[in-house]
Amino acid sequence: MPAPAKKAFALRLDPALFAAIERLASVELRSANAEIEILLREALARRGVSVKQSDAPKRGRPPGKES
Repeated sequence: MPAPAKKAFALRLDPALFAAIERLASVELRSANAEIEILLREALARRGVSVKQSDAPKRGRPPGKES
């Protein structure tokens, strides 16, 4: 089953704001896109809006078999 598609849209940001997001993302070892998504989720949570995480497949190597 293919992974659920993410909604793509153009987002225009002040260059200084984007630079700050990029710096924060690099410290957290994330992409700027992932950092923006996390910041939005945190802001929504502070306002009492819960957003369910989608059931996207996990990336990386599958867990090994236990012996």
